Amino acid sequence: CHTDLHIIKNDWGNALYPIVPGHEIVGVVTGVGSGVKNFKAGETVGVGYFIDTCRTCYSCSKGYENYCPTMVLTSNGVDRDGATTQGGFSDVLVVNKDYVLHVPDSLSLAGAAPLLCAGVTVYGPMVQYGINAPGKHLGVVGLGGLGHMAVKFGKAFGMTVTVISSSPRKREEAVERLGADAFLVSQDPDQMKAAAGTMDGIIDTVSAFHPIVPLLDLLKPMGQMVVVGAPSKPLELPAFAIIGGGKRLAGSGTGSVADCQAMLDFAGKHGITADVEVVKMDYVNTAIERLEKNDVTYRFV
Repeated sequence: CHTDLHIIKNDWGNALYPIVPGHEIVGVVTGVGSGVKNFKAGETVGVGYFIDTCRTCYSCSKGYENYCPTMVLTSNGVDRDGATTQGGFSDVLVVNKDYVLHVPDSLSLAGAAPLLCAGVTVYGPMVQYGINAPGKHLGVVGLGGLGHMAVKFGKAFGMTVTVISSSPRKREEAVERLGADAFLVSQDPDQMKAAAGTMDGIIDTVSAFHPIVPLLDLLKPMGQMVVVGAPSKPLELPAFAIIGGGKRLAGSGTGSVADCQAMLDFAGKHGITADVEVVKMDYVNTAIERLEKNDVTYRFV
């Protein structure tokens, strides 16, 4: 996940070195505590971005544990005993049952793992903001790990999906292989102008700085754009870009435990997995270097 790269490089100023990355985790249960009834040894399970929350704050009480102010991150977090959490690159992980997820048997382990972050990060806001209804027009900005999942979920929801990318070479991948209905080159003003005012919702997955006003222009009046990428440099938003047309801009981070389980169940029903390149653990440093150069097809596992 690109978040691992941000943390490793301390782009956000929160790295707790030494770091054991990984928060898109699928594995097999080797043992459970005496009070655990809903999981058993041998079962395939998943763990996402966090492994504990306070359970008492407003966010936790409303089922939005992913916004708990004292959430314990799966990797590069501080556990209740003060220890730094070690993520999915570990050999073994011990997690409270309330933050473990059932992974449908129909999904491959490698293809399911990125769903625990990339999958729920796009699925959650699509459902929350109602931009998942059949027949609606969804714009997906960026065709990386998150973007390709948004295309897959959008099509499974029965939506019209347009991919928006700065890279013309991704057109064939988006339309021919992933099944997007259309493709826009964001740096082509004629294409962007022709598509203005046509989209019900936009999921912006790009993690590098980019202009968002041209994207907002693509929305219909009262349209909804959700930012899920996390550029290090602040995005620029003139007020009139959202005042005109009553357009709405929101952010969304990962998803709650319920969101994650609903997403996995939906993925299992529709046969949705991430496109991945599987590598051995001794290749991980090279994989990180390639990730930094965007030399990866969606996700390394």
